Amino acid sequence: MVFMPRRSPGRALGPPLAIGALAVGVCAAVLADDPTTPGGWLPTCPTKSLAGLCCPGCGGMRMLYSLLHGDLWAALRYNAVSLVFIGLFAWAVVAWAVGRLRGRHVRTWLHWKYTPHVVIPLLILWFVVRNLPFPPFLHLSV
Repeated sequence: MVFMPRRSPGRALGPPLAIGALAVGVCAAVLADDPTTPGGWLPTCPTKSLAGLCCPGCGGMRMLYSLLHGDLWAALRYNAVSLVFIGLFAWAVVAWAVGRLRGRHVRTWLHWKYTPHVVIPLLILWFVVRNLPFPPFLHLSV
């Protein structure tokens, strides 16, 4: 176990709170401009615009917009993998904040031995499956 130097709670929570503030800002921007309707000021996916393919993150803003409005099924439809990664990211940030307060690292999914061996193939599979041009995969393209 790796020990970190003790910090005051304000100093220890500064970086995690900055990430939280950034997340709140992103949520506010997504709420301010409805990404489920075309013509807004939020950027579109460059992969979708240039190549016509859905990348693993395509539909992420629409997923977040639906999630912020409490529509879990629409969020899953727009991008199920990104929805799972939001939960995993939140877990990692909370564990990081707790570790900074305690003065020792808290293990999360980022520290697991097989994380890259699972995440990378999963993202590649998601990229391929959502671009297959025949049923039942047609509804995965956003």
